[in-house]
Amino acid sequence: MSDKMSFKTLTPVPRVERLESLTLGDLNDLCDSATAAIEGGGGFGWIKVPERDVLERYWQGVVAMPSRILLVARLDGVICGTCQLMKPPPNNEAQSLSVQLTTNFVAPWARGHGLARMLLKEAEAQARAQDYMVINLDVRVTMTAAIALYEKEGFKRIGEHPCYARVNGKILKGFYYYKIISPEAAEQAT
Repeated sequence: MSDKMSFKTLTPVPRVERLESLTLGDLNDLCDSATAAIEGGGGFGWIKVPERDVLERYWQGVVAMPSRILLVARLDGVICGTCQLMKPPPNNEAQSLSVQLTTNFVAPWARGHGLARMLLKEAEAQARAQDYMVINLDVRVTMTAAIALYEKEGFKRIGEHPCYARVNGKILKGFYYYKIISPEAAEQAT
């Protein structure tokens, strides 16, 4: 008999889902993962971590807004990333074919498990299910991993903005992308 204990390494379980209501645990996970992303330099617009109550109100507001679809990435059940699809306003009938992808991040501690790609694929599936034809997004130049993922997944760069964001006093450019997800739109676009 050996005094040594043997432990089996468990494989992390990644998954992505649409979140339509919040539990207290989900709200805490969202705030914690957003904080980690902001501190890691990918804070979807935030440069400094806001007060906890601001983050809580932000996520509560996202879930309450019918014009937003919130997708979350979980690693072993813990929310560690998100993306959102923003629907066009009802008065914008001409652009009702497209949604805007935003708030796309995975906390640094959860990277390397394919969650960013899973979020992107689920965003496309959700957009298709609601009959959207195009996904638009924008990203600052410093988000090189995100840019590489978008381009690998078929998003086309259509422009750049030289004064897109200011981070720590430095002006950064940003890029604009789109992806046609509907055969009908693809056919008409050619």
